[in-house]
Amino acid sequence: MPTDREAAEVEAANASGRPPLVFVHGLWLLASSWDPWRRLFEERGYATVAPGWPDDPLTVAEARERPAAFAGKTVGQVTEHHAALISQLTRKPVVIGHSFGGLIAQKLAGMGLHAGSVAIDPAPFRGVLPLPRSALKAALPVLRRPGNRKLAIELTYDQFRFAFANAVDEAEARALYDAHAVAAPGAPLFQAALANLNPWTEARVDTKRADRGPLLIISGGKDNTVPWALANGTFKRYKLLAASTRIVEIPGRGHSLTIDHGWRDVADIAVDFLDRHVPKS
Repeated sequence: MPTDREAAEVEAANASGRPPLVFVHGLWLLASSWDPWRRLFEERGYATVAPGWPDDPLTVAEARERPAAFAGKTVGQVTEHHAALISQLTRKPVVIGHSFGGLIAQKLAGMGLHAGSVAIDPAPFRGVLPLPRSALKAALPVLRRPGNRKLAIELTYDQFRFAFANAVDEAEARALYDAHAVAAPGAPLFQAALANLNPWTEARVDTKRADRGPLLIISGGKDNTVPWALANGTFKRYKLLAASTRIVEIPGRGHSLTIDHGWRDVADIAVDFLDRHVPKS
């Protein structure tokens, strides 16, 4: 069930008369990581909503006080939470997601719930075959212990530096870690890692649905967590709907591309795609 904050944002979006846009964050971040994006897209005429995952603390400070709140959340639970919120919007929204949020955005599209989507460095799903070494290393803090599936896992600074902030300098990497990094559930990483071995996995996407709306996949050229091989593997799963699917690689950018100093370049690519391919009326 949506929180009071989320319900209020949905109500405001419905009352605004503007096209709604839903942001979906990924692991080790909170909804607040989208705040600069929300201001930009509001200026561009959208009414934005940024849900948390179920039981997410509201602030980074609160999240660090009770990291266990993140434990046990699965891809299916997070998808259902966002689907319930979207069902309360009076118009089909656009959805923008980062990392596992990019996977959730595609799952929602496969359910026919929105008008278009942008998946930024999206986590892989069943059928995406490459498993680059850097992606395995980035996920190792969770995957190295099977018991982590049920736990909330925090990244050390060095782990965050490799997985998120490898493409920025040391000072910015430290600042991003201090400002944004929180614990995350281990379950989604196990679901993605084992998706091709489990026919019933929740980490799957209906890539053949014709009414899913246009999709843009954005890949950071230096991303260790979701490198080009994974992003392009995702893109190839849409070969039957290639006319409404695009992929773009941004050179020199890591997994922190939505929160670091260059976020605006990424957001501009996203908003230009939406302006061109998703009518606001």
